Amino acid sequence: MDGYFEYKGRRIHFTEQGRGVPVVLVHGYLETSEILAGFAKILSGNHRVLSIDLPGHGLSDPYDEIYSMEFMAGSVASLLDHLHIEKAFVAGHSLGGYITLAFAERYPRKLTGYCLLHSHPLPDDAEKAEKRNAEISLVADGKKNTFIPGNISRLYAGKNLERFHAEVQRSTEVALQIPGDTIIKVLRGMIARPSGVNVIEKGNIPLLWILGTMDNLIDHRSVLDKVRLPGNAVVHILNNSGHMGFIEEESEVAEIVSGFISDIQ
Repeated sequence: MDGYFEYKGRRIHFTEQGRGVPVVLVHGYLETSEILAGFAKILSGNHRVLSIDLPGHGLSDPYDEIYSMEFMAGSVASLLDHLHIEKAFVAGHSLGGYITLAFAERYPRKLTGYCLLHSHPLPDDAEKAEKRNAEISLVADGKKNTFIPGNISRLYAGKNLERFHAEVQRSTEVALQIPGDTIIKVLRGMIARPSGVNVIEKGNIPLLWILGTMDNLIDHRSVLDKVRLPGNAVVHILNNSGHMGFIEEESEVAEIVSGFISDIQ
């Protein structure tokens, strides 16, 4: 089922399928809910799965402000309010993980637990911020097509590129359809985001953290070394995935997420 709800005077699009414990999927940078469709379908066999198009993405309306993590987390909270859901499990991929941490900090009572899916709580360092600013300049000059295909290819493990050729192509097509203005606002929001380490280390909410050994964007050993995990945190390292484990190891990741949700009920 497709639906819309109002957030700050404009419309946000979402999809809903399945029954059971509510699970909200939050897509990443250069993505829309379409990228999570296959994963959502598998999860919907056991859960009520909601997938949101973040502001300015997919079928959701654009906004005039920078898309900060807090602003986008507010759209997720509004989705739950719209559907009269008191608590849900929220899983965020990459950028979606940053948003999920902002959600956990601001709306902890709305969470049964949360998942960082190929994401981390660390703020941008100078090198990363410089790279994002370079992308902003390219988009502003109308040249987003020059870096998006390369960015998308790097999301997948090198050994998986041939196997998932169709998925890489689909991811690229979705990314190219995202308006340049939206990309710029998201990049600025990510540059400005604060650390989420404190949210994890407080341990107020059960955490599932999924990372890949072949991720070209996140060194899983490095990020794990920078966070003191609480007792209610579970880490899974995928041995055959890059940054897109919910596609590269789709059934395994769905089983891990469903199992964790069952354990914390």
